[in-house]
Amino acid sequence: MSHSRAPGPSEGGTTHRRSTPMEATATEVFADHRELLFSVVYNLLGSVADTEDVLQDAWLAWTARDRPEVENPRAYLVRIAVNTALARQSAISRRRETYVGPWLPEPLVAEPGAEESAERTEAVSMALLVVLETLTPLERAVFVLHEVFGYAHTEIAGILDRSPSAIRQLAHRAREHVHARRPRYQADPDVQRRVTEQFLHAALGGDMEALLKLLAPDVTLWTDGGGKSRAAALRPMTGRERVARIITGTAVQAPGDLEIRYRTVNGDPSAVLFEHDAPFAVMVLDLSPEGDKVAGIYAVANPEKLTRVEP
Repeated sequence: MSHSRAPGPSEGGTTHRRSTPMEATATEVFADHRELLFSVVYNLLGSVADTEDVLQDAWLAWTARDRPEVENPRAYLVRIAVNTALARQSAISRRRETYVGPWLPEPLVAEPGAEESAERTEAVSMALLVVLETLTPLERAVFVLHEVFGYAHTEIAGILDRSPSAIRQLAHRAREHVHARRPRYQADPDVQRRVTEQFLHAALGGDMEALLKLLAPDVTLWTDGGGKSRAAALRPMTGRERVARIITGTAVQAPGDLEIRYRTVNGDPSAVLFEHDAPFAVMVLDLSPEGDKVAGIYAVANPEKLTRVEP
């Protein structure tokens, strides 16, 4: 998925003033780091719109700076972006308190095999992003910077203006919390694609027996419709038989001309359902450590979270 909009001077307005060499340099430096900034902030917030807002603020702060004083633009920009995201977190959390039904991260959808930047390959799965929602904002920032992007505790201390010992404590709490809910496991992409195909064939075909064979006993279903999809449940559902009944019942009510297109979602082989080339839902499966059972199902059907999904 491309996020080519680079915050910067007038993007289509009527301003015709020629950029100075210093402004051009500032734009180039920011553009060089934009993919990294997007990936870091998105993994903190789980929302593309909120991430774009943070990057716009970071751009404004960057252009207001006397840049010859900045020895390390990458470190400076990451610090601005992370702290801007943290400053927005309370407002974002209040907004989500009134969200109808389960809130899932906005999916990042790409064509299978699409070439991605080095930073974008540090994709955090949908399942892990859901777990990260249960951390405090500071714990999440430390976990993402250290575990995903490889920042040292001393570097994170500088970014968050905390002592290295405080960062180590935050990292320890976050790591224990995450690993208790999300064991370290990465499914084989070919297996995930195959299970996804089998799951959708059984679900849309109403094959209860085949569906039950695919689901783990404690499988959990999350459906995010934002109050705009009648098929979305208002809370997560757990249990093989219960989830299978909900899925087959929902499939009966689904449009008859749905088309399945297999895409990569947040780094994992997944599927997007389209109705007349309009995105209907994004479906992501989380497999059990054994790799042959579906332990989690994440269905994003809120139209507002699918606006960036292309046919």
